[in-house]
Amino acid sequence: MCRHLAYLGPEEPLGRLLVDPAHSLYRQSWAPRRQRYGTVNADGFGVGWYAEGDPVPGRYRRTGPIWGDRSFADLARVVRSGALLAAVRDATLAGADGEAAAAPFAAGTWLFSHNGAIAGWPRSLAPPARTLPAEDLLSMEARCDSALVWALVLNRLRGGDEEGQALADTVLDVAAAAPGSRLNLLLTNGEVIAATAWGDTLWYLTEPGRRTVVASEPYDDDPRWQEVPDRTLLAASRTDVLLTPLKDIDEPVASVPGASAPSTPVPSTPVPSASVPSKEPRT
Repeated sequence: MCRHLAYLGPEEPLGRLLVDPAHSLYRQSWAPRRQRYGTVNADGFGVGWYAEGDPVPGRYRRTGPIWGDRSFADLARVVRSGALLAAVRDATLAGADGEAAAAPFAAGTWLFSHNGAIAGWPRSLAPPARTLPAEDLLSMEARCDSALVWALVLNRLRGGDEEGQALADTVLDVAAAAPGSRLNLLLTNGEVIAATAWGDTLWYLTEPGRRTVVASEPYDDDPRWQEVPDRTLLAASRTDVLLTPLKDIDEPVASVPGASAPSTPVPSTPVPSASVPSKEPRT
């Protein structure tokens, strides 16, 4: 159910991150290598990016598959950014809300994506939904499960929670209300990335002090990609990556060089070479 990616680093053309790599997010829309649920992510896509000097990101979202959008190919070739979040979608309910349901969702400086599904939707999330102000419910962009999860996260952010705390508390509350849900969440404000691994794959690639990529799966076979354990919160900047078990968000389990908290090293998990079908999707 969906693939997503966030990037912090030197300015790059969007296409260099999302289209050009051998196993890019673009290709993952029809040929993901590590997706545990669903096979084709053709129910919409989106990218949000930050321009220098402007903290509020721009977005480009569409209902159809990313490979069928010729305008995106042109945009990705020329638009450059040092921070972005992008996603390709496999809808929980086919056709639900169209473009409005495509990640990234946005508010102020934040961009958000949800890879997963809520068990028992929509009834299961009635109790958490009651904690939201009526205005937040009435102003939701879409009626899908991801949009409600975003509303819960955003309510915490507006209440003063840091990005990682907002994701962790939301995941734990939603998982309690809807056991069996898959809750891989991804959030950025252009300066930091927060993400959760809860039911599906999550990986990161970092060059400390230069760039950090967090993605559902590696977009190439660089052996420096490392997998995030399930039930884990990831907090990252351009210089640090910190992993914390969601069962105890006060106790970090690992950080890459440059992290400020004590840690235990995480073993590197090289990405094996994979045979990917050469057939292109039909347009």
